[in-house]
Amino acid sequence: MDANLIEKLSIVTSEEQTILDGKKSIDKKIYMENYENIVSSKKILSSGKQIAIRPHTRFIGFPKHSHDYVEIVFVCKGSVTHIIDQEIIELHEGELLFLCQNVFHEILPSDVDDIAVNFIVRPEFFDKVIQMMGEEDTPLRRFILENLKSKNASAGYLLYKVSKVVPVQNLIENLIYILLNDTHNKRNVTQLTMGLLFLNLISFTDKLVSKNVEEQNIVKILGYIENNYKDGSLSELSKIVHYDISSLSREIKKRTGKKYTDLVSEKRLSQACFMLKNTDMTIEEIANSVGYNNTSFFYRIFKDKYGCSPKQYKLQ
Repeated sequence: MDANLIEKLSIVTSEEQTILDGKKSIDKKIYMENYENIVSSKKILSSGKQIAIRPHTRFIGFPKHSHDYVEIVFVCKGSVTHIIDQEIIELHEGELLFLCQNVFHEILPSDVDDIAVNFIVRPEFFDKVIQMMGEEDTPLRRFILENLKSKNASAGYLLYKVSKVVPVQNLIENLIYILLNDTHNKRNVTQLTMGLLFLNLISFTDKLVSKNVEEQNIVKILGYIENNYKDGSLSELSKIVHYDISSLSREIKKRTGKKYTDLVSEKRLSQACFMLKNTDMTIEEIANSVGYNNTSFFYRIFKDKYGCSPKQYKLQ
């Protein structure tokens, strides 16, 4: 990360100074209403704002709490440790943690060189981001949709170990810079940058660590489809996740609401749309590239999905 940003984020805040001066616990009135263990967006976000950034408070632990917003934690330097549902999650430099609304967690004390930031995000901020992500079913998309639908989202958390993924690191650094500075058209730029970040994260499901075996399996399933949509098979996938084919089909339907073939078709068509807009390949070449050897069939399912032909879509 840029040295100037690290330096700016390393400055001891007034809250941290009171801790260094001897205060033994966090000041709940900074974060909470009525001293409940729920961090309130009204305390953190100024009126009308949907997103803000706060440096992680060092030198003291933060007792068990939840919050009425989505929190995204990024470690710029060093490490930070959360305890989520009695599970110890140690975040290292470059790693990204998504916490859903109302998940209870505790944060252990960190040292002066442990630099992290918390993105405080109201769920409605993600409206444009969801549009950018399209309809393809992914763990991140489901996580955001759950938080948009309910304050009691069951997703808990998502942890991305993306310290070596350069485009993700660059986009997070851009987000931090935008939110720390007075940027022209700040809200739109922030939403678009967040959307680009999410689109990149979708491509790295192999970097996603999940909280339980079921979630790990669906991550493997969606990751397999992401990387093998052209010529993968349900039988090959069943060997990877150690399910028989019938059980795997039921599990996919239960977890996503869709059949395996539907998920593959969604991914193929999504990729075809991207190629129609961003390459000079012929429609036949695109159809073959995403796994359709029969161009007539590709035309038919494309029109069923989008209400227009691939050629019309390209010209829009």
